Amino acid sequence: MNLSFDISGISERARLAAGVLAKAATAAKAAAIRAAAGEIRARAHAIVAANATDMAAGAANGLSSAMLDRLMLDAKRVEGIAAALESVAGLPDPVGATIDGWERPNGLRFSRVRVPLGVIGIIFESRPNVTADAGALCLMSGNAAILRGGSEAAHSNRAIHAAMAAGIAASGLPADAVQLVPTTDRAAVGAMLAAHGLIDIIIPRGGKSLVARVQNEARVPVLAHLDGLCHVYVDAAADPAKAAAIAVNAKLRRTGVCGAAETLLIDRAALAMAPAILAALLDAGCELRVSDELRALDPRLKPAVDADWDTEYLDAILTVGVVDGVVGAVRHINRHGSHHTDSIVTEDAGAAETFLQEVDSAIVLHNASTQFADGAEFGFGAEIGISTGRLHARGPVALEGLTTYKYLVRGDGQVRP
Repeated sequence: MNLSFDISGISERARLAAGVLAKAATAAKAAAIRAAAGEIRARAHAIVAANATDMAAGAANGLSSAMLDRLMLDAKRVEGIAAALESVAGLPDPVGATIDGWERPNGLRFSRVRVPLGVIGIIFESRPNVTADAGALCLMSGNAAILRGGSEAAHSNRAIHAAMAAGIAASGLPADAVQLVPTTDRAAVGAMLAAHGLIDIIIPRGGKSLVARVQNEARVPVLAHLDGLCHVYVDAAADPAKAAAIAVNAKLRRTGVCGAAETLLIDRAALAMAPAILAALLDAGCELRVSDELRALDPRLKPAVDADWDTEYLDAILTVGVVDGVVGAVRHINRHGSHHTDSIVTEDAGAAETFLQEVDSAIVLHNASTQFADGAEFGFGAEIGISTGRLHARGPVALEGLTTYKYLVRGDGQVRP
């Protein structure tokens, strides 16, 4: 297969589709996404069957339980995919929205308006729902999407993409608005990363090695996060019941998502709460690797080593340490965190505000689980990823994050002196 030629052809079709989408009415885009949701529901049995093939291969190839959980689709999850698409279809259309406007003394009237990015390449692993989420978000924001999924989800991705394409085409918009790269060959990733002038931005979603490769090799702008090193800090003024519930949920609700907590920090002044919190985690099946101050609390605890504080486990493993108040927590998180998602548990409004303002992460929560790091939970319908960088977009990237802007200047014959 001539991958360079294939990427060029896919990109050319995507560019033509993007031109149509950029001018499409909100109602037309929403109708296409709802039609895609309808096709996903109609083909749910086929999608689940395709996923079963991927799941069997994944188990045979030794995928971890967390990775298999990311991969797995059942009727409930397929319905969730369709419902997420309908949520996206109901969101306000950012394209053409005026961000701000002003008039200069010479009579020139300026406005800054949102416009699509163009052609977006999404490179992802494991989670087949990304095929639908990314396609819908790109379409609603007036962009064409080129999707390259991982080999572990190849059958699932093809089944979902076929449903998406059928729904979009039936609605009257170009099926090329959402394309799936027809190979899982790793060389396809390289072709996309080198597609300067053909693809406008690359968004990777996957493991650390994939994202690192994309960031290191791309000749196309990249929007990404490298790690989800998320923390929960239990302050001295925490409600013990809230602290235990949030710690268990943040770690164990789904261990394989990037918003799963990897480190629990306990205020030295709150050590009386520690036995109950640690017991709740241990009893729920979590392995705990703890600092020396905590070792004597339970014989099931294991010693933490230096590398643990910087490890994204994506598994039922949690590092637990002791810090000196909110200042110590902020210092630890800003040193070891990945600027993704961090939470404080406290009833002290002042401590909460200090944490919210001083933790340098894309998402900072008070008295809530880090597992809320999800575009749907923010009211965005879905997300294309969570950006931990500082440029363009940060946090859950949804419709507005998939637009840029241009300036419109209206005059009446003005010339510059």
